[in-house]
Amino acid sequence: MTRIDKNSRATASGSPHAVSVRGLVKHYGETKALDGVDLDVREGTVLGVLGPNGAGKTTLVRCLSTLITPDSGSAVVAGYDVLRQPRQLRRVIGLTGQYASVDEKLSGRENLYLIGRLLDLSRAEARSRAEGLLERFSLTEAAKRPANTYSGGMRRRLDLAASMIGSPEVLYLDEPTTGLDPRTRNEVWAEVKRMVTDGVTVLLTTQYMEEAEQLASELTVIDRGKVIAGGRIDELKAKVGGRTLRIRPADPAELTATAAALDEAGLTGPGNALVDAETATVLVPILSDEQLTAVVGAVSARGIPLAAITTELPSLDEVFLSLTGHKASAPQDPAPALEEAAA
Repeated sequence: MTRIDKNSRATASGSPHAVSVRGLVKHYGETKALDGVDLDVREGTVLGVLGPNGAGKTTLVRCLSTLITPDSGSAVVAGYDVLRQPRQLRRVIGLTGQYASVDEKLSGRENLYLIGRLLDLSRAEARSRAEGLLERFSLTEAAKRPANTYSGGMRRRLDLAASMIGSPEVLYLDEPTTGLDPRTRNEVWAEVKRMVTDGVTVLLTTQYMEEAEQLASELTVIDRGKVIAGGRIDELKAKVGGRTLRIRPADPAELTATAAALDEAGLTGPGNALVDAETATVLVPILSDEQLTAVVGAVSARGIPLAAITTELPSLDEVFLSLTGHKASAPQDPAPALEEAAA
């Protein structure tokens, strides 16, 4: 493989960010798919990019992988300027899109070997990397079979292996587990975690909240082409709704008395202590540590024995809905159709 002089990279040596985007804009006719996007991805981490379909996630990935050209703004990936150094950049990135893009007439082994040769690996190195990835992704037994005989999960694993054949520094995963069964999804998650352990930086777009929580160390939320929120998962949850205190009396018959004690003490606001009969708990919204201490004290003062007290943040689904006003399922991202129409 052709070696790349790191001194020619656009960013200064030692930058903590593997991906840095500023003011990225992309139009499709009157539609603004990206409207001034800013984001950073720290080296060796996973940034989860969340947003409803049509938010601009796939357009962002296509711009950062040099598949399409942004109308304005700047982006530096792995030290290379996306606009001025696209050929160098392509050698240090990998991409797994929403749909497997392998050649279905070729076997799994042939797909990986072909991509390795296209990346200028020697025959021996391409063969060696292909065999290693087939084993790593549990595809060795199916290596000689045409890809069109693979299940959906096997094709996805082969596609992910193909994106790794060039040992990328930065990997884009655009909704990589869409349509996969839970077992295969967990296998893909395990591989992504292993890649990050190996030092790969990942930009992950997803609508699966569980996937974001499993993989991402930080999140960026995009809606209508704009970044509307960003930060660690716990930070976003705290911004949206704070904590909820879940109180479980030792005797379920004390549920109503527990809620009444809190309402009478004026610690929760009228009717804000909610009884959840299904889990035999009382739920109380908590806005401060002082309120938390006072609530626990009020219950103790009533002499109500407690089995458990826990605090929890809003779910990521609730964060997503609160920030975007959309549920995770929404109209399909228009970028592919708009690109085709513009061609």
